[in-house]
Amino acid sequence: MENFNKRQIGGDFEKIAALYLKQKGYEILTYNFRSRTAEIDLVAKDKEYIVFVEVKYRRGTAKGFPQEAVTDKKQKVISSCALWYLTKNHMWGRPCRFDVVAIMGEVGETPKVVSHIENAFEFAAYH
Repeated sequence: MENFNKRQIGGDFEKIAALYLKQKGYEILTYNFRSRTAEIDLVAKDKEYIVFVEVKYRRGTAKGFPQEAVTDKKQKVISSCALWYLTKNHMWGRPCRFDVVAIMGEVGETPKVVSHIENAFEFAAYH
């Protein structure tokens, strides 16, 4: 794992997730959309939905399943960034949802598990 840095590893797994979603008929609109304070791994289109996708990776379950890392705080950050995406791209009123693609396996090997959780969480606003 020393030969890989976290950004490279994350990018590799985001590509795996994007390929997986494309095979399910999704159109990838954007990789790594950034606002001043947040980032969304993938923005995709699934029929009429704009889908904001968080990609999470774990080698094993010692620290829990990948999708468990999408905490309430992370959901709020993603939601805020999604609002910026919709605003910047004049997409107000478009139906959207938040999905998680969870990947497990060793770095550099074919992933053992790819799990796609559609509508993984609802929009979470800061109070």
